[in-house]
Amino acid sequence: MNRRGAMPRPRCAATAWVLLLALWAWSAWGPAWGGDGAAPVIAIVIDDLGNDLESARRIAALPAPVTVAVLPFSPYAGVVGNLVQENGHEVILHLPMEADGDHDPGPGAIRTRLNEAQTRHLVRQALARVPQARGMNNHMGSRLSRSPHHLAWIMSELLARDPGLYVLDSRTHVQTRIQQVARWAGLRNTRRDVFLDARPHDAGFARRQLEHLARLARTRGHALGIGHPHPQTLEALEAMLPRLQAQGFELVTVSRYLWQQEEIPQWHASLSPSPPAAKNSKPSP
Repeated sequence: MNRRGAMPRPRCAATAWVLLLALWAWSAWGPAWGGDGAAPVIAIVIDDLGNDLESARRIAALPAPVTVAVLPFSPYAGVVGNLVQENGHEVILHLPMEADGDHDPGPGAIRTRLNEAQTRHLVRQALARVPQARGMNNHMGSRLSRSPHHLAWIMSELLARDPGLYVLDSRTHVQTRIQQVARWAGLRNTRRDVFLDARPHDAGFARRQLEHLARLARTRGHALGIGHPHPQTLEALEAMLPRLQAQGFELVTVSRYLWQQEEIPQWHASLSPSPPAAKNSKPSP
C-alpha cells in the first residue's frame, strides 16, 4: 500500500501479462470440474477398424475406455470386435455409406441408387458381421447422409435388430440428416464434435485437437471426438488419455456418454456454443 491507501501499480507491463497467462493456463488445463461438481465427460471413437490386427491390439491396450467403429465387410471384423470388447472397450458398426465425388466407401456401402429392399439387406448383413455392436455410425456418407429415405430404412433395420442401439452422426457433411432421422425413428443419438486427425500423419495436430476437445468438454460438460487408427493418432491418445484422466475428465464409451449427456447440466452452454461442424470436418468423405 502507498501513502494514499492505493495498491501500487505493477512495475512493468510484463507483470500484467504474466497474470493473464496464468489465468489462461488455469482455464485451459486447471481443475476440470463443472460448476455443479460433475466431471466433464469425453467420449472418443476410433473409426475404420477391421483391416489389420496391429492397430486393433494397440487400441485394445489404451488406458481408458474408447468406442471402436468396425467396418463390417473388413477381413478382421469379427476378431477385432471380440478383441476390443474383451479389453473393456465398446464396439459399434461403422456402416459404409456413399460419399460425394470419387471417394470409395468400400464393400457393402449403402448407395443412393439402391432401393429399400437392397438397403435393408445390406444393413442386416452388416449387423450380422459385427454382432458386438452397441450402435452405429457412418463411414464416409457425405451423399447418403442427406437422403432421408435411405436413412429411414437404415434406422428401421436398427430398430428391428435392437431398439436399444444408438446412432452416432459422424457429420461428414454439414447438411447431414442422420441425427434428425434417428430422432424421428426413436433411436438414441448423438453427434461428433471434433475430428482428431483431419491431418492423418501429424501427431502434434491430434494432440491439439484432443486439447480442443477437452476445452469444449469443460465448457459445456461433455464432448465427443472421432479419430482413426493412424500410428500418429494412437501415439497422441496413448500420451493424452492418462493426462486427461489426471485432470479430472471422465473418459467413457458412447453408451455411457449418451446416458451422462442427459444428466450433466449445460452450464455455460449459452456463453460458448459448440463450434460449427464445418470447421472440424475432414475433407470430402
